[in-house]
Amino acid sequence: MPAIKINSTPPGPKAKKIVEETNRVLSPSIARFYPLVIDHAHDCIVEDVDGNSYIDFNSGIAVLGVGSTNDRIVKAATEQLKKFTHYSYTDFYYENINELAEKLIAIFPCNAKKEAKQVFYGNSGTEANEAAIKLARYATKRPRLMAYTGSFHGRTTGAMSLTASKIAQVKGFSPLLSGVEHVPYPYCYRCPLKLEYPDCGFACIDYIQENYFDKYVPPEEVAAFFLEPIQGEGGYVVPPDDYFKELFKRFGNYGILFADDEVQSGMGRTGKWFAIEHFGVVPDMIAVAKALGGGLPIGALIARADLMTWQPGSHASTFGGNPVAAAAGLAVISEIEEKKLMDNATRQGEYMMRIFHEWKEKYEIIGDIRGKGLMIGIEIVKDKKSRQYGSAEASKITEMAWKRGVLLISCGRSTLRVVPPLTITRELVDEALEVIENAVAEVNKETVSKRNKLN
Repeated sequence: MPAIKINSTPPGPKAKKIVEETNRVLSPSIARFYPLVIDHAHDCIVEDVDGNSYIDFNSGIAVLGVGSTNDRIVKAATEQLKKFTHYSYTDFYYENINELAEKLIAIFPCNAKKEAKQVFYGNSGTEANEAAIKLARYATKRPRLMAYTGSFHGRTTGAMSLTASKIAQVKGFSPLLSGVEHVPYPYCYRCPLKLEYPDCGFACIDYIQENYFDKYVPPEEVAAFFLEPIQGEGGYVVPPDDYFKELFKRFGNYGILFADDEVQSGMGRTGKWFAIEHFGVVPDMIAVAKALGGGLPIGALIARADLMTWQPGSHASTFGGNPVAAAAGLAVISEIEEKKLMDNATRQGEYMMRIFHEWKEKYEIIGDIRGKGLMIGIEIVKDKKSRQYGSAEASKITEMAWKRGVLLISCGRSTLRVVPPLTITRELVDEALEVIENAVAEVNKETVSKRNKLN
């Protein structure tokens, strides 16, 4: 029996009314993909206020890794709600945040030394990255930070200073945090140096040395290098397998800390607890949020204990480490472990990648396919030869998919973001892919037809 049910073309009458109310009372700074108005959801199925049912292929922007209203999470959160809802962990003590910290430390990528780790809690990925900025500067006594073009690390002033994925995210907010430098990300499909991997010999790493460290950024002044193992908002960009090994090897001797932002890619999304594990390196600290709380707000910075030298009162968060969110976090980890959801992410992701590569051969508007596990990007272009961004085409595909029952969104300039819950089944995958391919095929036909007429 199909999971998709469209009673009336969305947005329906109830949805339209709520959208009008929202536009009246909420800040216009919020950007949305399409007017989906949710009534309820469970696992991989979302139902809107007009009774339409959809297959969730975006997981609430990669938050609902174990699906919506997961029974284990609901039970854990409910039980904690009955005990106490809040008692600031920055001023007092309670137990379940220790249990969660032990779990997070246990899944931190191992290395030969197996250094002790400690955890700082906030409410979001942005707060986790803010903590990383402050900790890096405090621990190293160095003023400078480095990040990548195309990166997204958050929207508060500090985290936004590291962000470089869209003009709208930074326009009008300067001056930002001083001492931040952005370097080219290894976006091989659109190499900023116009070279080809592997013949390039990682020229983008040479570029950092030659144009930053050798000219105006003393490496001994750099506190931390912030990285996304797979870029999220930048377009689900996956670096070559050996890129980070080379980066860590060349710049590790400078004493620069490597701060790994796993806010979107972590908690089993790529088939491993953290995406950095695919690349064979161990960072000094990891920022995690989104899927950690299973829908409840929590963020965490996991770092080497020898870096956590800051004094009491130097950093805190009133609502960070909320006991209800922590209970949910423990339930998320248990659900992933016991139901082997990382194995499912790998299995379903490999299946979809094979199909997407077949689509790439069939459709002129699909330029690149990339991803690991259930973090997959389909880059849409005007045509394969020019590789011109297909922003309008990608937007049209996501809207068509929504109207036909699949909640698909985009990232970067024109990349379809395939990020369903780790619980997704093969049956739901097949049903969703049929909808998406039909939308791709229609937009492809229109695009090719328009181009032929112009020629």
